[in-house]
Amino acid sequence: MTVLIPPRLEPGDRVRVVSPASTPDLDLVARGVEVLTGWGLQVEIGQHVFDSVGYLAGTDEDRLADLNDAFRDPGVRAVFATRGGKGAYRISDQLDFDAVRRDPKPLVGFSDITAVHLSLWKECGLVGIHGAFVHPNDESECALHRVLMSTDEIVIRQDPKELSVGLTDGGPATGFLMGGNLNTVAHAVGGELSSLDGGILLIEDNLGTGLGMIDRQLTQLIKSGLLDGLRGIAVGQFIGFEDERVNGWSVLDVMRDRIDLLDVPVLGGLPIGHGPQPATVPLGTLATIDPAAGTLTVAAGVR
Repeated sequence: MTVLIPPRLEPGDRVRVVSPASTPDLDLVARGVEVLTGWGLQVEIGQHVFDSVGYLAGTDEDRLADLNDAFRDPGVRAVFATRGGKGAYRISDQLDFDAVRRDPKPLVGFSDITAVHLSLWKECGLVGIHGAFVHPNDESECALHRVLMSTDEIVIRQDPKELSVGLTDGGPATGFLMGGNLNTVAHAVGGELSSLDGGILLIEDNLGTGLGMIDRQLTQLIKSGLLDGLRGIAVGQFIGFEDERVNGWSVLDVMRDRIDLLDVPVLGGLPIGHGPQPATVPLGTLATIDPAAGTLTVAAGVR
């Protein structure tokens, strides 16, 4: 596969904000726009960003139109998803992939936006950015700035306070990083998800699922064959599972029971996901997990 690494952002660039999934909070979007404007970027808001149809930010047609308009506009140099939620999986197979191939630009998003990242990787080999549009503090805002506006490699350090740190096992492993929200990745089997042969799988999730669903999702991925040749797993935040128990089993017991079948190195405890200060990381570039050092090192997602 030819990997498309988009150009880095420069002050003065136009960027577009869209809502491929659920409707965002107006104040949070205003905060995100303020941050991007402070970087010298010209921020445009997609036509249907604040639309609301049930739990979706407008109809499928309108959300798709906003996303494709951003990819087709040669003046737009990056696309930011306001939030995840639900609904990106409905439109992720209908993107204008030819426009993306002609003019690669980074898409920033996580959670349900994982479906779009997976689709763009499968169809175009486009490197994406797993991260939030709105960040709670200067440190996480600077991390997003670094990922989008520099070609430095990204180093994410294990947080011993994260629940998934207990899954860490094995030696170092290197491969392309791909994945995101576990629920979304599992539901992409048979659709957006392509083979992870030679890759590092990134997973994170929150308590909205439950232990049984975590079991089903990991089992589905293993049975699909798409993890054959996997080189390692990077495990982010599993928010809300700290006290969850079913007949004595915790989420770590469930995950360890499934992941051990793959016999690959695992780096847990990464501050990536739905936590209060989630790290930003490229998807699709070369990454190394080093369980002994507690680090995930990822090549730049822009050039």
